[in-house]
Amino acid sequence: MSERAREVDVALSRQVARVMDDAVTVPGTRIGVGLDAVIGLVPGIGDALGSALSTVIVRDAVRARVPMVVLARMGLNLLLDAVLGLVPGIGDLLDVAHRANRKNLRLLLRELEREPLREPPTPAYVVGAVALMVVPVLAGVVATVLGIWLLWRWLT
Repeated sequence: MSERAREVDVALSRQVARVMDDAVTVPGTRIGVGLDAVIGLVPGIGDALGSALSTVIVRDAVRARVPMVVLARMGLNLLLDAVLGLVPGIGDLLDVAHRANRKNLRLLLRELEREPLREPPTPAYVVGAVALMVVPVLAGVVATVLGIWLLWRWLT
């Protein structure tokens, strides 16, 4: 394990990835289902809550000062996760297949092993990193509002 990997504690990120994407295994298969897919079934708050919980891994990546390209890829994974959640029913199945948290954890761990500890972050890095953390959460909120609005229109 590199010096950088020792400095950044990713235990919480590992737990979040496991709970959100692989909490239980479907009996008779090797398919894991996590809290992300289950809470995504709740119209309205499910996808927003899932997006908010998923930012823990991105937060650890920011603390580790991974390159902006990797942070952007993590943000894209979370954004795709939020967009998939817009599709009722099928979106939750796609969410099980996509596993954004596991992908983001892999990106973080690979970067921790690859690069030595970087210099302190520049202000531009901090601004970009915050934006990449906020955008997926905002996408989850937008998906939530849109989901509630569509459900309301369907019911009335």
